[in-house]
This record gives sequence, structure tokens and C-alpha cells, in this order.
Amino acid sequence: MAAAAQVPVTVLPTLQKLGGTVDPNLDAQAVAKAWFDAFVGAMAAKDATAVVDLLVDDAFWRDMLVLTWDYHTFEGRDRVKEFLTDQLPKFSPSGFRLREDLVGLQTPFEDLAWIQGYFTFDTTVGHASGIFRLVPVVNGSWKGHTVYTNLEDLKGFPEKIGPLRNKETNHGKWAEARRKEQECLDEEPSVIIIGGGQSGLEAAARLKVLGVKALVIERNERVGDNWRKRYAALCLHDPVWYDHMPYLPFPPTWPVFTPALKLADWLEFYAHSLELDVWTSTRVMSVEPGTKGKKWTVKVIRWDGRERLFEVNHVVFALGFSSDTIRMPNVPYQDKFEGQVLHASKYKLASDHLHKKVVVVGACTSAHDICSDCADHGVDVTMIQRSSTYVMSTKNGGPMLLGALYAENGPPTDLADRINSSFPNAIVKLLHRRVTKLLAEADKDILNGLRKVGFKLNMGEDGSGLLQLVLKKAGGYYFDVGASQKIIDGKIKLKTDGHIARFTPTGLLFEDGSTLDADVVIFATGYENAREAYLQLLPADLHSAVQPVWGINEEGELNSVSREIGGRGPGASKVAGLWSLMGTLAMCRFFSKHVALQIKAYEEGIFGERY
Repeated sequence: MAAAAQVPVTVLPTLQKLGGTVDPNLDAQAVAKAWFDAFVGAMAAKDATAVVDLLVDDAFWRDMLVLTWDYHTFEGRDRVKEFLTDQLPKFSPSGFRLREDLVGLQTPFEDLAWIQGYFTFDTTVGHASGIFRLVPVVNGSWKGHTVYTNLEDLKGFPEKIGPLRNKETNHGKWAEARRKEQECLDEEPSVIIIGGGQSGLEAAARLKVLGVKALVIERNERVGDNWRKRYAALCLHDPVWYDHMPYLPFPPTWPVFTPALKLADWLEFYAHSLELDVWTSTRVMSVEPGTKGKKWTVKVIRWDGRERLFEVNHVVFALGFSSDTIRMPNVPYQDKFEGQVLHASKYKLASDHLHKKVVVVGACTSAHDICSDCADHGVDVTMIQRSSTYVMSTKNGGPMLLGALYAENGPPTDLADRINSSFPNAIVKLLHRRVTKLLAEADKDILNGLRKVGFKLNMGEDGSGLLQLVLKKAGGYYFDVGASQKIIDGKIKLKTDGHIARFTPTGLLFEDGSTLDADVVIFATGYENAREAYLQLLPADLHSAVQPVWGINEEGELNSVSREIGGRGPGASKVAGLWSLMGTLAMCRFFSKHVALQIKAYEEGIFGERY
């Protein structure tokens, strides 16, 4: 690959910048078809120059596995041309088809307008989809500002769903066959998935329909116990139509905001209904370089002490947003404190702390949820805020951030996922700056009320609100489901002045000399990075080859979430076949298929060189 070209400063394609206008009599279908026909001709000819001539200078191309076997975002015509020059000959795209029913003009803001189109095509190895957005330029024509390409399926290896599902009669043999399958008696797994939450189960489901045997290892007694233990008193903050899981969407009677205990039961039902192989009450003890021609030897110990070694090509770490290693500030004289000290991970129910004074250290999601639960049960609770927090309401935040894309009567979820992913993260950040300002105005009563009682607020990184906080550190925010009003009303007390100096026998002493009495101090101070959990299972000589997990790279893509945790740097060959999958139900719904497709491609010997 040639040396990287100069990347322009990212800006939104406003009408003022482009010098273009939108004719009120515009025929968006005709414009899109004319552009698409030229695009197809250039792609079929593998003429990178002709393709980029159809794009504005600061265009983006985001590719997910179609032309690169990885996730890449290329910004600027020079970078796009370089990428296409290298990759078009390798994948020979063909069979382009425009979905004319999905073409339309969109005007998200008065100064922004684009024609969005959806298309499908094939490559030498797979079936793919794409989305383009055309913007008006000064000469009255329309050019591409973003192009997105996404791998949908591998040729010759379709998902075994619908008409391809099992059609054989059973005649009473299912129970015994299922027992052997579950226990891996007749067939060893090709993939070990560590973790039986939504990410692990969705990965297992995706692999199963591709004919890849995967075994999920879950240390808890039941699937979903993490939700039962850690989030029992809570609800998911995302609406149900955003949180569907693959192959088995929530029923139409499902509440809009899912109670955590209800989700835990659903995860258990999901695993049983889709016949996923899950070993509960089982721990993975180590992941070592493999023998017997396989890449990895995975040692597990079951609930009764039985040990088993698996030789597999792939291990998927589905351990959640963070590691299990808690972050606890080293506050002096904790041993002198006469009360109870907990980390938020050990908090269960407010009823455990009735008639006590509870202090919660932290001011993001877990802290708010714990404080809210305590306040609802009449517990005297105080939140200690050490740094500012981004706060947005569920009432306004969901509709304004997700818009019509994930509305209850919006497009099918699969289509919404692709449209959502078709926006490069750099553009999303700029759009979210605008939305964040509008959202703050809509939430002004709550935000002003918080300011009046001394709660410290911020607007996210560079004013971009929620998204960058999620992508870069999976924290630093609160999606308000009611705790903010309790802080305003004094039902949740607040202390923001002074840092904690030390414990006293009866509570906490602060650097400014003030004190706070407490019977229970709960540190809602988070967990170490998810990477630490991976390193605990891997030999020390591989640690340096494991990439960061959260955070975004120079292209704006997540470092290792939903992709190989190595494979792009020194020592990468040593960690090939180790994968990370985590995130919300919606993130895992979408990216679980990408991880499964890559694993299937490896298993079938068609996975090509990464770009």
C-alpha cells in the first residue's frame, strides 16, 4: 500500500460550503439513477479514477469486510482512490442493483441536504450491500459525499434460516441428540466464546446458522445472571425497537424500556430456543497457543471440578464493556471506618441498606441508578460528584439521537442498522454537536435544575454529547430515567465541593475540611479496561500484541471492538483468531454477524489478506 495521502479537515457538506442548491422540483430518483449508472460503470471497469470523479473532494468511503476484510474509513478522494486502486482488482465487484424504492432526498438540517440510495452487489467471495449519499455542488450536479459497503453473506455459505433450515423429521431423537450436541460429545467446537451475555449469545447464534460449532462458556449459574446480579433494579435505557436480537425479536407486547430482570430471563430463553451450546457454572482458566494443528488451547473447569481442554482456531472474548477488575480509589484510613465499604458491582438492592446513611462516590450511570434505587426506598443517600457528567434525558434523547431511523414505525431493524453504520464516525460527531445543542435546549429544565443544585455538567467531547463518550471510554455520561429530578428535589443529596481526603470512623473527610457521615460508602468508580480481562487469560509473551479495545483509531473506527484483538500491528500473527465482541444489544446484533462471517471465512479458507 502506498504512503498515506493528506487527509482534509473534516467538515459537514453544508449547502454554503458546497455552493449548491436544491431545486424544489428535484427528481431525486432520476439524479440517483444517473449517478449510480456512472458509478456502476466505473466500478465494473475497476477504474478508480472514474469512481472518485463522481465524489466530492472530501468524500468518505466506509468499508466493512467487502473490499478489505476489515473495517476501514477512507477520507478524501486521494485516500479513496488509493484504496480502490489496490482493492478493486482483488474483489471484482459486479451485479450492482439499485433499490429504487429506498432512494430519497433527506434534509436533516436547513443547510444540509443529500439524496440517499441503497444498493446491492457481489464480489468474488460474497454478497454485499451499499449506501450512498449525494450532495449538490456548485455547477448544479450531484456528487457522492459518503459511500458505504457492507458484507452481507459469503458465496456458497448462506445462513441456514428460512427455507434452508432443518427439514428432517425427528421421531423422538431430538432430546438425546441435543444432549450430545450441548456436551460436545460427537463434535468438538471450532470456536470458544467466553461470556454468556448478549454479545456471547448473539455471536453463538450467528455462528450456528453458518454451520460453525461454537461453545459459550459462562461462569455464572444461569445465562443472564450478570443482569440479575448487577442491574436487578434497573431498566435498559434504549427503547425496545432499538434493542432487538438477531433471529428472535422481542414480541410486540414487550415494554418499551426493558426491565433488567426481564432481559435476563429473555437471554436464557434465547439460548434455549436457538439451541445454543452453553456451559454455565464453568470458568475459562487459560487461553494458550494451540497444539494438534489448532491455534489455541482453551482450558475450562466445570462446576463439579471436571477439567476439559479444547483445541480451537478461534476464541471470542464476550466479557462485557469492561473487565471484572474494579477501580477503587485508594482512600486512606479505610480500615478506621466503622461502616461498610462496597464497590458498585457488589450492590444488590436498596432494601439491604434501610435505615442507613448511604454515600455513593461517582456521578455516571451506575451511581445514578444506585442512588435512584435508594431514594425510591426511603434510604438517606448522597452522591459525591468528583468530575462533570454529560446528562441527557431518555424522553428527548432517544427520539432526537435515533430519529425516525429506530422509531417504532421506522424501517426494518436490519435496514436501520446499515443506514446507521453508513455514516462515518467523523461525520456523526459533527452531526451530534448540532443535535447535542438541540437536545440541551429540549432538556433545559432538567439541566438548569441540576446546575442550580451544584451538579457539574458537560456537553461531551468537543460538544458532541453521548456518542464519543461511548466509543472512547464507554462511560462519563448518564442517560436520565428519573434520577436527575430526584437530585433537583433533594431526594438524592449531592456533594460536589472538595475531594475526599480520607475515611473517618463515621464517614469521610474532604480536603476542604468538610465531613460527611455514612454507614455505607459505595464506590461507583467503574472497572479496568476490557483488555485487562483478556490479558489475564493469555500468556505474558502475547500481551504486547493485544490491541487496545475501546477508543477509536486514526480512521475513526473502534480499535478492537467487534474485530480481531490483534491483526494490525507488530506480533499480530501471534494473536490471530482472538476476537472481541461487546456493546449494547443493538451493537452486538449488527457486529456479531461481521465477526461470524470472518470466522466462517477463516474456517473455509477464503479469508483474504487484510488491507
